[in-house]
Amino acid sequence: MTAARAMAHDASFVLEARNVVKDFPGARALDGVSFAVHPGEVHALVGENGAGKSTLIKVLSGVHPHGSFEGEVRVDGRAVKFRGIGDSERAGIGVIHQELALVDYMTAAENIFLGDEPVRFGLVDFEKMYARSMELLGSLGVEVDAGSMVGELGVSLKQMVEIAKAVRKKSRVLVLDEPTAALASREVKALLDLIASLRDQGAAIVYISHKLEEVFAVADRITVLRDGKSVASRRASDWTRQEVIGAMVGREVSEVFPRVDRSPGPVALEVEDLSIEAPGRPGVYILDKVSFSVREGRILGVAGLMGSGRTSLLSALFGSPPGKRTGRIKVRGVEVQIDSPSQAIAAGLALAPEDRKLHGLIRSFSVKDNLSMVHLDDFVRFGLVDSAREREACREAAAAMGVKAPSLEAAVETLSGGNQQKVVLGKWLLRAPRVLLLDEPTRGIDVGAKAEVHENIGRLAAKGMAVIMASSELPEVLGVSDEILVLREGKVAARLDRGEAAAEKIMEAAT
Repeated sequence: MTAARAMAHDASFVLEARNVVKDFPGARALDGVSFAVHPGEVHALVGENGAGKSTLIKVLSGVHPHGSFEGEVRVDGRAVKFRGIGDSERAGIGVIHQELALVDYMTAAENIFLGDEPVRFGLVDFEKMYARSMELLGSLGVEVDAGSMVGELGVSLKQMVEIAKAVRKKSRVLVLDEPTAALASREVKALLDLIASLRDQGAAIVYISHKLEEVFAVADRITVLRDGKSVASRRASDWTRQEVIGAMVGREVSEVFPRVDRSPGPVALEVEDLSIEAPGRPGVYILDKVSFSVREGRILGVAGLMGSGRTSLLSALFGSPPGKRTGRIKVRGVEVQIDSPSQAIAAGLALAPEDRKLHGLIRSFSVKDNLSMVHLDDFVRFGLVDSAREREACREAAAAMGVKAPSLEAAVETLSGGNQQKVVLGKWLLRAPRVLLLDEPTRGIDVGAKAEVHENIGRLAAKGMAVIMASSELPEVLGVSDEILVLREGKVAARLDRGEAAAEKIMEAAT
């Protein structure tokens, strides 16, 4: 550690919460939480979904104003009374949410200065705004033209623009909420490098993430929340990964990726020379002659960098390719034509999509209705739905997946992310598919829920399903899969058995 960094750690807290208690009707979200961050420090805040992380950040950033909670917030050692977000921003606190607050049809410069544009002769001085934005982006090492439309930028560059916006406002504390959820490995490294640079310039960073590899790579200190309480806070070097997980879930987690004994069966799915032509770009292929097979009772992990074709592969198999598709698909040795999701389901395929809220669930519907909607025809007798049979089948599926809900009639949107994902998986138990396609099955859910989802995936495979799981998280791919298919720029770059697979080999093939 440099002398400057050592001095920064000896400085007083720039932001602090003391014994914060926050109640909602029928629930206590924060129960005496204390949390503090030094200037020149990356302080990771971790915990399962529902642990209180989001509520704490809303208290610190003025979303929950003074008077709506007990305890106090301090800036530079002095108690403050934030009446709203504006007060916290003026105090130097900037929050960058997972859902970025940018306007796509405006330029990067216009977003960076939004609401505080430089003015000359009563008009916005676009030239000055552009020049200042380029200077700011350059100082952060961000290669973006300030005149670019934000809607045309990738997620990682949008995030950099959001950070530049916060830095321009002279934010001394940056709160990043799941900042790498949609980033590829190389983009993650660029973001972590930028965070380290800001820290070394004296900024205080609050880093919230479910990805413990990143937490240990960037954090100076780690605080764990559980059930609305701050249960432990130590320097990152004093923690092990297993200790963090144990503190998060309140129990020892001996195996992050539980294994279920199972034997492979016959080949369930064969894919031969599957290609997808990019829409409007003749001769350019999203997938290029991809071939593989997977047996019943086996889990095939699909790895690759962003843009490698992981999601496009699963979409094509489920009958919704992003472009013109060629190639052959066989289920149990019989060639099938799959041009729509309904044909995919009829052929014995099922999909748990990457964006469960948008494509996997109807959030305002009940748990029961989400579980049964794909298979309602199975419960029809004499033209009417047999509600008793439907309810019993849904009850059994929910119990098998371990769905925690007040009742089958509870709206899915009221459940945690982990339980929503269990509902997405559970609906396919009502008519067990031959092949289950999983796209980022644990994205955005906490460590404890991840272990349950992984266990459920293993159990489904043990029942004879063939599972194809695409994931951007290498530990997940390595921990869950029997075999791993590595894609690079739409082509198969490698196929590895579990015994020979390693993160280094996968990344070497993927890049």
